[in-house]
Amino acid sequence: MADEISVLVVDDSALMRNLIGRMIEDTPGLTVAEKAMNGIFALQKIPRVEPDVICLDIEMPEMNGIEFLRERKKRGIDIPVVILSSIAAKGAQVTMEALSLGASDFIQKPSGSISEDIHTVKDTLVGMLLGYGGAYRKTKGKKVLAPSEYAKKTPPATKNVDLLAHFNLVPAADVKPAEPPKPLRKPGKTEIIAIGISTGGPDALRVVFSKIDADLKVPIVVVQHMPPGFTNEFAKSLDRICPLEVKEAAEGDSIVPGRILIAQGNKHLEVEKKAGQQIVHLSDSPLVSGHRPSADVLFASVAMNYTNNALGVIMTGMGRDGAQHLGTIYREGGMTLGQDEKSAVVYGMPRVAYELGHVMEQVSLDNMARRICDVAKANR
Repeated sequence: MADEISVLVVDDSALMRNLIGRMIEDTPGLTVAEKAMNGIFALQKIPRVEPDVICLDIEMPEMNGIEFLRERKKRGIDIPVVILSSIAAKGAQVTMEALSLGASDFIQKPSGSISEDIHTVKDTLVGMLLGYGGAYRKTKGKKVLAPSEYAKKTPPATKNVDLLAHFNLVPAADVKPAEPPKPLRKPGKTEIIAIGISTGGPDALRVVFSKIDADLKVPIVVVQHMPPGFTNEFAKSLDRICPLEVKEAAEGDSIVPGRILIAQGNKHLEVEKKAGQQIVHLSDSPLVSGHRPSADVLFASVAMNYTNNALGVIMTGMGRDGAQHLGTIYREGGMTLGQDEKSAVVYGMPRVAYELGHVMEQVSLDNMARRICDVAKANR
């Protein structure tokens, strides 16, 4: 169908190409444009099939994923790339290199380069392909599958109402936000900024933190949904482009001006403020909103410790993590921002927060750094 998002699958394993291809074809709104066994064949096929998004392995013969990304950059190809690779499990540095070369996001193959249990990451994979591929089509003036067509194509037994929202298949204009919570107090001076973000986050955070003011004197704490073992390299990659210090959070780290702390993969991040000391705590407590780290856990602890001196920001991501307790920050008198539909790769988390009435202001990705700084520096 003309409005479907077409995917180029690049993997050296014929089995993996078939398994990934089947998951794509089983998803309404997606179709396989072509398959390629390495980067060389992928580059040959791109001009002919013109895919909307590329699903790319890293370890391949003749031209691997990193070499493909370098060549893609050299040729000015702007088609988004989602890394699906087993090297991610042991090569966080390589994965971050792929992101720095222009890959949009990544997923670990669950068990080695040939993963017969690849179906366990299907929801995450098709969510990214729909999100990045759909966003790319829109930039090219192309249509995506209409909600009515999506509903027709999805078997009733497997219909998931959230999918319509998460993959931008229902315009935000069709949704009226609930009545916002009544703040317990007026907003005060911003003492902390908390950001919750998921699918689409690596790209989005690079944009925000590269533009953040060097003289911002308010600490920032971030939950980016990411597997364990990656957040340290991710923080280092952000530190290279950000005027502020960026590091992976460790137990007991001080919350200080000019520092950005990124939650560790598989660890909740909470803040504590007492006796003039401000620190972070990591925990292995159960998943919240389906995640660890969870933006809801972070936002709740920020609201409790900083009340009306907090700024909560919810950005691109699948699901609803953070939407509930962004409202707690609002209710305590803090300020809240949400990424807008147009600039979000997946308008799931910010959409749910908006629907709940927990977002004071919707902001585009390009303007997010400026707005965060303006709000944080305001004397209220």
